[in-house]
Amino acid sequence: MSSDDGVREWTAKIRQYGFCYVDGCPVSPAKTQELLERIAFIRHTHYGGLWDFTSDLASKDTAYTSLPLGAHTDTTYFSDPAGLQMFHLLSHTDGSGGASLLVDGFQAAETLRREDLQAYAILSRVRVPSHASGNEGLSIRPHAPFPVLNHHPVSGELTQVRWNNDDRATMDTWTSEEELENWYDAARKWTQILRRENSEYWEQLRPGRPLGKWIDLSTMDVFHV
Repeated sequence: MSSDDGVREWTAKIRQYGFCYVDGCPVSPAKTQELLERIAFIRHTHYGGLWDFTSDLASKDTAYTSLPLGAHTDTTYFSDPAGLQMFHLLSHTDGSGGASLLVDGFQAAETLRREDLQAYAILSRVRVPSHASGNEGLSIRPHAPFPVLNHHPVSGELTQVRWNNDDRATMDTWTSEEELENWYDAARKWTQILRRENSEYWEQLRPGRPLGKWIDLSTMDVFHV
């Protein structure tokens, strides 16, 4: 990634496929940061800018555990969720598991639209409150709840998927009992699509091969040490 041509190829693949690996990155946070900054500045959040972590619950977040996580998008509790992300596994010794999962959320949404237009419509209409809490002195919410499927206000094109059950807050502003039932039916159908074998791409990350991806549905399987 020392040349602009290399960065152009890298970002073009992320734009086309949603993700791209980089081989040969030195295994350190500092070198990973240098690689990221070949694209742009690193956005700072309540976690910091670039940070490394392990399953020690240093932060009260499921990412800091060895639990398996369902397919989800990150930072749904921000009004403007993170865009491009990078994951670099710095060490994976004396253990097993921990494979990473990628799901094309836009393709899953198109599948839902084809198979159940009513479910697609309700996930595009009902706003879902999200929050980050659990750590002392921290409570984050977006300026307003957003639907799971968000569309351009002029063209109607799907522009964003926001789906994270672990960050979903209490949903208690239903217009009717029917709407409540319809939303949960739609969410169940959506989850079934995400879990289909042809929706999932599994890969074991390894040191020296960071994964850059546009934020979409991803997760990590349970791992054991």
